Amino acid sequence: MKQSALRWKTGNRQNAVPSRTLIMGVVNVTPDSFSDGGNFLDTEKAIAHGCQQAGQGADILDIGGESTRPGADAVSTEEEINRVVPVIRGLREKFPELLISIDTSKARVAEAALEAGADILNDVTAGLGDEGMLPLAASSGAGLVLMHMQGRPQTMQKNPQYQDVIQEVADFFRERMSAAEAAGVQAEQIALDPGIGFGKTLDHNLEILSRLNSFQALGRPLLLGVSRKRWLGEITGREVDDRLAASLGGAAACIFGGANILRVHDVIESCDLAKILDKVNQTRLRCLHE
Repeated sequence: MKQSALRWKTGNRQNAVPSRTLIMGVVNVTPDSFSDGGNFLDTEKAIAHGCQQAGQGADILDIGGESTRPGADAVSTEEEINRVVPVIRGLREKFPELLISIDTSKARVAEAALEAGADILNDVTAGLGDEGMLPLAASSGAGLVLMHMQGRPQTMQKNPQYQDVIQEVADFFRERMSAAEAAGVQAEQIALDPGIGFGKTLDHNLEILSRLNSFQALGRPLLLGVSRKRWLGEITGREVDDRLAASLGGAAACIFGGANILRVHDVIESCDLAKILDKVNQTRLRCLHE
């Protein structure tokens, strides 16, 4: 169950993360993302896709120019900037108040994205991939998503192992939060992502989803991305383009577990799901206090 409203500082926007679930729409400006690679590599198509998601109810748009799927090839800093900056600039012009996130582990890309109008740095390496990321978050005041990943995208799914996945992810969060705060990042800028599918087996993913409340003691918003991922196919036998129902089932587990933000590909369906489950959660809380 969700915590009471948390403050998440995202650039010049002081935001209270409400009791309802926020929806972050995915805009992959890449040729090789696992789900929609190549569909929105063209700038105008990517902007149109972001506009569609905003119209469907997305609270945040997450723009990425480098795939983080298992085995993905690295992209140069210059190429990543060329992919994402025009999209961010175009979306910012159309939606002055919408939150925009840059999905990158490179500080130079993040800096260019912030200059183009981004509010949030979504870093799958939690600042370990580029020593400039945490100081940039500190100086800009941008929102910062710290995600847990065992290994790197190229190797993360090669026999990931944990003694205690919940304890190890929680310890990682504490260490990275301390590192961020030592670099000057305010605690209120930070959100946490357990990294479903990033260096985890099916059993690891299921344990994290069933014990999300273990991370709530850290006092920061929880962001989860389960949409269309491979572990859903392991359970259902469905291919990536046929995992809408499975994605919504995973999203429901996230919401009931206490997630504050869902990173999704299917925005309108996820918004509808969240509206229903948030109402159920609110009613449950009211009944408990009557």
